Formats: sequence, structure tokens, C-alpha cells
Amino acid sequence: MPRFLRLLIPLVLLAFAPLAVRAQLTIEIVGGAGTTVPISIVGFENESSWPLGITGIVGADLSRSGLFRLIDPSGIVPRPARAEDVRLGDFRARGADAVVVGSMTSLADGRVDVRFVLMDAVKQVQLAGMSYAVTPQQFRATAHKIADVIYEKLTGDPGVFSTRIAYIAKQGSRYQLHVADADGVNAQTIVTSNEPLLSPAWSPDGTRIAYVSLENRKPVIYIQSLNTGQRQVLANFKGSNSAPAWAPDGRRLAVTLTKDGGSQLFLINADGSGAARLMSSPSIDTEASFARDGQSLLFTSDRGGTPQIYRLTIATGAVERLTFDGSYNVSPRASPDGKGFVFVRRDGARFQLAIQDFATRQVQILTPGPLDESPSMSPNARMVLYAAEQGGRGILAAVSSDGRVKQRLVAPATDVREPAWGPLQH
Repeated sequence: MPRFLRLLIPLVLLAFAPLAVRAQLTIEIVGGAGTTVPISIVGFENESSWPLGITGIVGADLSRSGLFRLIDPSGIVPRPARAEDVRLGDFRARGADAVVVGSMTSLADGRVDVRFVLMDAVKQVQLAGMSYAVTPQQFRATAHKIADVIYEKLTGDPGVFSTRIAYIAKQGSRYQLHVADADGVNAQTIVTSNEPLLSPAWSPDGTRIAYVSLENRKPVIYIQSLNTGQRQVLANFKGSNSAPAWAPDGRRLAVTLTKDGGSQLFLINADGSGAARLMSSPSIDTEASFARDGQSLLFTSDRGGTPQIYRLTIATGAVERLTFDGSYNVSPRASPDGKGFVFVRRDGARFQLAIQDFATRQVQILTPGPLDESPSMSPNARMVLYAAEQGGRGILAAVSSDGRVKQRLVAPATDVREPAWGPLQH
């Protein structure tokens, strides 16, 4: 059932498909970009001294983005570990435009010194060089940081390999809110409930998640601290409390409440105080998403007769309709770069993701459907994580904002929904 309708009839969410086991998400590439950067990543010097290395994770990150093609460096001798050791002509002969080399060295305190350099094989210059003193338990996180640096240097956009994602899974009769690394690894259960959990939303600093729980047989919004494990009630008013969305400053959230009759948008402080209604209308207004500057928000409303997407300027109360093509456009999510928004549209019986540019109003369809929902954009605005259906169960998928790169996040025999992409890690 489409997200907009589920928010109006929350108990229908009891109809989740059964979940047999919980498993880590694995990402499969099902469509790549037309142009990729050929890059060679040489195994770091001394890397074999540790069971979990670095370069395999870096390569997997870059390859999974769909923007890079790995060039095998095997057979190049001697194997370079420092910038001055790299004979770029050898790598150019294999078709590599960029080269990564590095080393791993034990330190006296038990940590490991991890160093790498990124070379432009075409211009024959060094693009980046960094070192990290880390524990072996931090190897995976360090690899994601290295991949982020490489991605940014070669594409101009921030990398998001060090970010995290949240999603809802159902195991037996229990619903679980999971948080995992962006590559699906290190999944942790944050909340478990016998009743449905919905709409996870990350705070801008990545330390808290707001979500909806039906554990009291009605929708109540909670905020969970990832650092302390503590949770607080954000909104437990009469009727339904749903669809939390953080303001960019992290001090307020927009929520949908029915306490005054009908589904209406409210602003509420992050401590649960000061709930203030944003508009007065007889319509259903829901699914708020703040614009990057925090001065306006997008939302779904049926005030025009069918579910469409509107923009509210908070200071003035002015409302502008944004979608006109088709009779069903819902679940807007403002792009972190401020250029547009992603949303769900219905074309016949198919629910697809689309993206619309604010300036041109041009709409591009990103996914084929038939049951795609709950879009969440990456913090660099280059990918959209969403829920889809495959074989009668929920899966997560991702698509680039230009529609060219497509991924599936698969957990065998698992029903997963409601994804939310966390902020950049600083």
C-alpha cells in the first residue's frame, strides 16, 4: 500500500509479509553509469598481516557506486606503496586513469598506521595523500573514509561511504529498527517491538533517530539516542502522531497530528514541547520534508482533490503547488543540494520514483516500479534509497539521481522497508 495511504490508515501496516531470518544487507549492482573512471587500487604494503584489510573494502565501495571500474594491478613489480614508487606508465598501459597505493604499519601502542596516496595517471600528479592511526577494529571505517576521499577528488562530490542507513525489518511477529553502514554491513538493532515501527528520520547530526511506533496501539512518535540508547516521547497526542521530519538545525521537527481533527502539519521542539499548527485547512496534509535552508517545507496534500506535492513558506504561510502531472504524487523529499526533490508518483497501477527540478519544473522518472516508495536521498544528493517489492516481500534499492546507476540491497528471506539515509559523518 502506498505510503500516503498507510499514513491515513496506520493499522494496515500489520500486513507486513513474514520475515524468516535477519541477515546483513548486501548490495548488488543492477545498472551502471555510461561512463566510469578506470582506477587501479594496489594492495597496501603489509596488508596481509591483518585478517581484514583495507583495499578490498575501498574497491568494493568505489565499484558499487557505479562510477568506477577497477583495473587489476597484479603483475606490476615491484609493487608500489608510496607515490615515488609508482611508475604511472605501467598503469596507463593497462588503461587506468587513477592509481591508489598505500601501506599499513604496526605502531607501538597496538594501533596501525594506514597511509595512502591517490595519483592521477593521466596528468601524472598526486591528488591526495593521507594517514590514519587506527585500531584493527577501525579498519572498515577507515576504508570508507579513504573511499570518500577518492570519490570526492575524482568526481567533485562528497563521498557517502562513511554514512549510515536506517530501515525497518520484521522478524516473525517482531518489528525492528536497524542501523547499518551505508554498504549494509554492521547492522545493529536499535528498537524492537511487537507492533509496527514506521518512518525513521535521522537528526542532522546523526546522533538521534525519530520514528513512529504503534506499541500503544496508536501511532506515537519517539526519538531514540544512538549514543546513550535512551528514548523520549516526542508526540503522543490524541489520535495519530506520524511522519516526523527534522529541521536542518536539529532543534525542531515537522510532524503530522490529528489531535485537532484531520491530518495536519505541526512544528514541535525536539524535546516534545511547543507543538504549533502550521496551517488550517480541511485537507489531509502530511509527509513534510524541510528544504535545505529550513525556511520552507514540502508536503503531501489532497487539498486539490488528489494527493499532490506542495511547498509551504514557514514565515509567511504561503503555499505553492509543485506537481501537476498525474493524479497521484506523494512522499516528497527535498534534495540536500537544494535543487529539487524526489517523490513517488503513480502511473496507472505502477508506483515509481521521480525527481523534479525546482527551477525548470522538469520531471524525470527514476525507477520502473511497480511498488516503489519511501525515497530517501543521500547527503551528497547523488543517490536515492527506497523501498521496493520483489518476490512478494519488501527489499531496499537505490538509484542515482540521474537514473543511470541502480542497486539492490538484499537480505535473503527478509522483509525490509522504510529506509532513511543518514547525514555525512564529520
